[in-house]
Amino acid sequence: MNISFTASSNLKKKPEDHELSFGTQFTDHMLLMDYNPEKGWHDLRIVPYDNFSLPPSTTVFHYGQAIFEGLKAYKRKDNKIQLFRAKDNFERFNRSARRMCIPEIDNDSILEALKELIRIEEDWVPSSRGTSLYIRPTIIATDPFLGIRASHNYRFFTILSPVGAYYPEGFNPVKIWVTSDYVRAVPGGVGEAKTAGNYAASLYASEKAQKEGYTQVLWLDGKEHRYIEEVGSMNIFFVINNAIVTPELNGSILSGVTRNTVIQVARKKGLSVSEKRISIDDICKAHENGELSEAFGSGTAAVISPVGTIRYKDQVLTIKNGVAGPISTMLFDEITGIQYGEKEDSFQWTEII
Repeated sequence: MNISFTASSNLKKKPEDHELSFGTQFTDHMLLMDYNPEKGWHDLRIVPYDNFSLPPSTTVFHYGQAIFEGLKAYKRKDNKIQLFRAKDNFERFNRSARRMCIPEIDNDSILEALKELIRIEEDWVPSSRGTSLYIRPTIIATDPFLGIRASHNYRFFTILSPVGAYYPEGFNPVKIWVTSDYVRAVPGGVGEAKTAGNYAASLYASEKAQKEGYTQVLWLDGKEHRYIEEVGSMNIFFVINNAIVTPELNGSILSGVTRNTVIQVARKKGLSVSEKRISIDDICKAHENGELSEAFGSGTAAVISPVGTIRYKDQVLTIKNGVAGPISTMLFDEITGIQYGEKEDSFQWTEII
């Protein structure tokens, strides 16, 4: 598929690395493509970053038919730019598309177009350790129609954002709050798809957690309210008796690319990793018995986020005296080392642009 390019005539001032937060600044250009039943996906183009004009009746506004991804590009010490597990992200993108009745994209064409976009925007890629270029591919339904059915027309776009740390705490333990009243997803729903509604469903409980002084919500299953699923927008891991345990994928848990990265790196390092159902009672018991030594979340934005405190009802569990443990620290160093080109990529996850 050919890619057309329209250069922006109004280039923005690029931020200094130390000024970066997460997801607040965007580069000069974006990637666009449209779909209709007659042409399929067509008109792949790089254009100036700008607003969309859509009718108030546009399907996505009313029924939430939308998917997105999150991945990153990193500046190496030799000033080369590399992607991390981009193919895996776009494969998951298409899995989400199937679940949300959205036409799949051609991953190879889009990946080449993304590389071209990043080449154009290479001066936006920050170089300091802990910074990166966040990449947000998205598809929205664009039919001007209020009936409940899958849209016939769609807009694909990708925007880029130079970012710093996702959490203000950086790589320091966060406090998480377990909710028994609200759920993120249920079996048979769309929890395993990266779709907009999943995140909207999480906001109310997240607001309550933050008012209580906690950074994120630890979600339990939607049926029994016992089994651990995710934490905030991340997958969750526990270290119990020196073995890593994470909830098994069950249809309501997002199959995180970073989750898979953690599992593979940990196993290569000789650590035991189990994917299984684990209840909040199991965690409380392991903490009471002195067997719970670490907990951490994993996701594209933060990579690894250690957990220092878990509050469940009237119980407050302090883990590792509120400091990052050796396993989460090792995994963070190993994964970020691969992402920045400082460590050998024996998994062939990275790709230089």
